[in-house]
Amino acid sequence: MYPTREEAIELLREAEPRNPGLWGDHSRTVAHCAECIAARCGMDAEKAYVLGLLHDIGRRFGKRHLGHVSDGYSYMTSLGYDDAARICLTHSFNQGKLEAYVGNFDTTEEETLLIKTKLQEVQTDDYDRLIQLCDAISGAEGVMDIIDRMSDVKRRYGDYDQEKWDANLALKDYFEKKMGMDLYEAVDKEHFKPCAE
Repeated sequence: MYPTREEAIELLREAEPRNPGLWGDHSRTVAHCAECIAARCGMDAEKAYVLGLLHDIGRRFGKRHLGHVSDGYSYMTSLGYDDAARICLTHSFNQGKLEAYVGNFDTTEEETLLIKTKLQEVQTDDYDRLIQLCDAISGAEGVMDIIDRMSDVKRRYGDYDQEKWDANLALKDYFEKKMGMDLYEAVDKEHFKPCAE
């Protein structure tokens, strides 16, 4: 239901030249964080890495906002990677609400309906929650403080849903309790730098 680590790395490597930008290194940071946290929570660290690496793969189709969600979902579904498709869908919605999306609604009616319908069908699990958290602490240069990252997004888009903000902080607390340690220590915030493999 998801590719191997090597296949995921190749999918990202192939996608980046199609839409050059910071999203590739952001995705590598998400993957790193997801792997580190999963390993400390008794989850499948390899699966977490792959899902983190591919959460934004919809960006291979161009500079879109909400559109990258439907693009990623449809692309991973077409390859038979249903778990990865699900993460492409859920990573932007820590409350499961389309209305709380931070960014431009640049989808067609069909794409919007797809996202809304699939979100209603999903029963989120710890992999969904993990990638949502990792997305909220991952920059292109490395791991960021969650408040700094959310503030940066708010600055770029002019708004950040307060419930989404609070939900991200609750995710941080949830995984810190599961790990029994500080989040930033777990992901080596001070030293990790993403690089293409």
